[in-house]
Amino acid sequence: MSKAKIFRDALKRGMVTAPGCFECIGARAIERAGFEAVYMTGAGTAATLGYPDYGLVTMSEMADNAGRIASAIKLPVIADADTAYGNELNAIRTVREYEKRGVAGIHIEDQDFPKKCGHLENKVIIPLDDYVAKIRAAVSAKVDPNFLIIARTDSRAVLGYEEAIRRANAAIDAGADMAFVEAPQTLEETANVPKLVKGPCMLNMVWKGKTPDLSMEEAAKLNYAFMILPGVLTRTIVGACDAALAELKGKGRHPVPVSDITPQQGFNLNGAAEWDRYRTQFRETTKQAAE
Repeated sequence: MSKAKIFRDALKRGMVTAPGCFECIGARAIERAGFEAVYMTGAGTAATLGYPDYGLVTMSEMADNAGRIASAIKLPVIADADTAYGNELNAIRTVREYEKRGVAGIHIEDQDFPKKCGHLENKVIIPLDDYVAKIRAAVSAKVDPNFLIIARTDSRAVLGYEEAIRRANAAIDAGADMAFVEAPQTLEETANVPKLVKGPCMLNMVWKGKTPDLSMEEAAKLNYAFMILPGVLTRTIVGACDAALAELKGKGRHPVPVSDITPQQGFNLNGAAEWDRYRTQFRETTKQAAE
């Protein structure tokens, strides 16, 4: 069964929540925590390469990172695919590249370049016809029919709430599997998205972002199908790093990590048990054959 099918089956059971990560350590942590899916954050991926979330990372860099994450865990991965990196032709290649790397789905937005995080100011939005054409092209490129095309619109801040809803519905009509109205600005706006959009809806919960802070239970009661928390690990890691380094600088001694584990326990979190078997498995077979 494909991971895209696993994700769709999870959606049938109720709202799916996917914390965000930008590498395999975080992805494995999300899996250990018992969540049903992982979200690859574009902002976090950009940060690992030393850039802000300003559309500076290429499609191949993003797809490669999503592929590494997908191969490290059993959970389905939904990934940021920014603007699909161009026009309809680029959208087709984007879908193909993410899908062949084992990703379960992507979201594509209606920003123009230079794009930026959906919770920042001064975004530029492409015409509706260009956006809908890009979504149609992305949908046509799927090999696995279960692969999710999530249509994101950033138009709320630039063109208003009604236009954002109109674009979300136009994307659903064009074949998108889910709509993602980025950064509704009030609780009323957030609550009304699933009522006004004629298809499943995704909610992006960004800490200190434009959207009111909602719990998983509250989002589910509003009938959101999918909720992501893209920065939950990124922000935590930054704070933990700063605190540990400040303690090291101040005390001159290795601080006690939040995860106070041995080197072997650390390797075990990243699949050491499987690889340890291979150290002797094939040599023992040769030895038995010689006897």
